[in-house]
Amino acid sequence: MTLPFAITLGPGSSRSNHTGAWRVERPVYQDGLPPCQASCPAGEAVRDWLYTAEDGSYEAAWRRLVRDNPLPAVMGRICYHPCETACNRGQLDSSVGINSVERFLGDEAIRQGWDIPVTAAPTGRRVLVVGSGPAGLSAAYQLALLGHDVTVREAADKLGGMMRYGIPRYRLPREVLDAEIARIAAMGVRFVTGSGVDDLPAAMAEGGFDAAFLGVGAQNGKRAYVPAGDSARVLDALSLLAAVEDHWPVTLGRHVAVYGGGNTAVDAARTARRLGASDAVIVYRRTRDRMPAHDAEVEEALAEGITVRWLSTIAQADQGSITVERMELDETGFPQPTGEYETLAADTVVLAVGQDAELGWLAGAEGVDLVNGAIGVDAGFATGRAGVFAGGDAIGAERTATHSIGQGARAARGIDRYLRGLGVQTADDPRVPTAFQALNTWYFSDAPATVRPELEAAR
Repeated sequence: MTLPFAITLGPGSSRSNHTGAWRVERPVYQDGLPPCQASCPAGEAVRDWLYTAEDGSYEAAWRRLVRDNPLPAVMGRICYHPCETACNRGQLDSSVGINSVERFLGDEAIRQGWDIPVTAAPTGRRVLVVGSGPAGLSAAYQLALLGHDVTVREAADKLGGMMRYGIPRYRLPREVLDAEIARIAAMGVRFVTGSGVDDLPAAMAEGGFDAAFLGVGAQNGKRAYVPAGDSARVLDALSLLAAVEDHWPVTLGRHVAVYGGGNTAVDAARTARRLGASDAVIVYRRTRDRMPAHDAEVEEALAEGITVRWLSTIAQADQGSITVERMELDETGFPQPTGEYETLAADTVVLAVGQDAELGWLAGAEGVDLVNGAIGVDAGFATGRAGVFAGGDAIGAERTATHSIGQGARAARGIDRYLRGLGVQTADDPRVPTAFQALNTWYFSDAPATVRPELEAAR
């Protein structure tokens, strides 16, 4: 790209560069698909609400944001913001702090008490939503906006699904989660807790429901085979996090070993430190670049004193200790045992090797097929049973809250079309995201990103 010569000269001389008089003419702005928007699993119109927020119109920006995402204060805290990774600005200086602005708008809405009116006329159609996690809440919210009568049934005693029982309070304060759920309830959505569904056809018939959305989370921790003596203390990470949420007494001891490499493993290790463990170590059998946990989560854990044993596996667990075997990668990148062992202090071993959704209750729902332990759906999130849709952890796709919100919203649109007797319609934007190379970056000045402050880690 040739440097515009006129930027160092007076406005009159810019005519020689065929750019027009700089004080008279403006650049031509073309409406393209922003890569941040294309990368948002929740389908947010990121550019629109950022542009609106820029001039201080915070309520208008928030209202544009919540057309797609009913939980901005929550997602401003727990989303891994792929939008910022894709942001073109990151190739100029640093990415726009999209997630920080989302959190600010969400918090401001809670502080100001902004609500969301339902303007659509009631349709008289009833929809059952199973599960109150991000997918279920998103679906219920969008269906209510469309005028449908929505009931959410939640098996647990509290609402929020894995946002409550799988994400620690230090990442997601419960008053924030409760406030955004309360806003959805104020729209007329009915929530019934302690009311799991064990027979879908019967539940729909008894409640007079015309359609259903299945948004149950993956709340069953997988079990890894770890040879353990009778006196070894072995827990699964989800049980630990749920126990902490419900204020059950948890005694882990001074030394805790967490087996796994995902975000749940990191959450479990950081929670152990907050419960008083002086030493929390994550044992992971691959290298850091293969670790599925988000980089920011790993960095925060390391800063808090969590240690990670890369290329290691637990060969034996006994009372007060574990035996760790060192691994090495073969030519295909797969870890192989080396026969080299080390003993580490460990009063408790926490397993964080994955999780599954409990779907046995769907056995009698003809047409709702399970594929590799997940609910099978089409591109519109419809199952093979008429009027039954699914999303979130239950369909085995990307298991993040942001993906779940987007899936719940898209499924809600599919349910609405089903209830109105319309055909399936996809709403994917056909445009190609605008590349950095297509921008006239000389028109932009450098601007440092604002760093979001953090509280000191505390128990």
